[in-house]
Amino acid sequence: MIRLGRFDYTLVLIILAIFIIGIGALYSATYQNSTQLFDGATGRQIVWMGLGFAAFFLIANVPYHRLLSGAWLFYFICLIFLGLVLVMGHTRGGATRWIQIGSFSLQPSEFTKIGLILLLSSYLSNNRVELRRIRPIMGVFLLMLIPFALILIEPDLGTAVVLIPIAFAMLYAAGANARYLLYIFIAGVATSPIFWSLLKDYQKQRLMVFINPNIDPLGAGYTIIQSKIAIGSGGLLGKGWLSGTQNQLNFLPERHTDFIFSVIGEEWGFLGGAILLFLYLLLIWRILRIATGTQDLYGQLLCVGVATMISFQIIVNIAMTIGLMPVVGMPLPLISYGGSSLLNTMIGMGILMSVSARR
Repeated sequence: MIRLGRFDYTLVLIILAIFIIGIGALYSATYQNSTQLFDGATGRQIVWMGLGFAAFFLIANVPYHRLLSGAWLFYFICLIFLGLVLVMGHTRGGATRWIQIGSFSLQPSEFTKIGLILLLSSYLSNNRVELRRIRPIMGVFLLMLIPFALILIEPDLGTAVVLIPIAFAMLYAAGANARYLLYIFIAGVATSPIFWSLLKDYQKQRLMVFINPNIDPLGAGYTIIQSKIAIGSGGLLGKGWLSGTQNQLNFLPERHTDFIFSVIGEEWGFLGGAILLFLYLLLIWRILRIATGTQDLYGQLLCVGVATMISFQIIVNIAMTIGLMPVVGMPLPLISYGGSSLLNTMIGMGILMSVSARR
């Protein structure tokens, strides 16, 4: 058990503050469809957060070095579930990403992020001396590309893309030859036409309307147009909780999931969005503080992996809602509705707590 003096209260308080903001925004986005205060998406999100905190405390009390021995097993379990999704998965909106378990559905691709972080932390900490050569670096990208391909087939471009910066950041933190990383990045850009050919038609359309949403204002470009209207109309202080017109009049699609930041921007304005960003910066700062205070490479890599996972999702999601990046389907950590995303994030936070308590 973690002693009270070793418990990172700052980390927990930041997580709670972000989650409370998310519950407020989620309730505003969904309460019209509920007959009681917490009988809809908001209630389910609170239940998932309860499960998330249970996982958080359970993992926090496991010495993080013990996770090393189970890294490969967890990675292969993730691959098995990704395969099961393609065979017997539950389809929504043309994408097969979920496995139905009773009244709940789980998205295995979300947990693959943590699975990859655990595996790469183990692999890189055991092969640090060899990282000046290309072969172990290519081994890392092979380990990343297997789940990447399975997730892309679902299709789930947003989750698949997250795996790429995780691999690059952890390699760099482990001391890999930066020149080799640059060559691999250039090679990836050069092969992007092949990647383009693998995308579904609706994914290609999303990327095209990023350049000009007005080419399909009532189709693929509709969501981003409404999102920009919502955020822009919020002004400095917003229109008030439960008072956003784009939100409350149902003009904004996916406002409880990928576009929940648009609800915050419209109803709480620039100030509300800035407060949320400040809390996210505090969270990333806290994770990096844990990393710099950790003496062994394995603990540092765990922190770098989780920090990259969270920060990349934040950047892409917010940039997506204000039209600075294409719409790829990326949840806002601890804010967007979704049990798998929330549970995966809390597992990552539990790993960080385990590292923090044993520095």
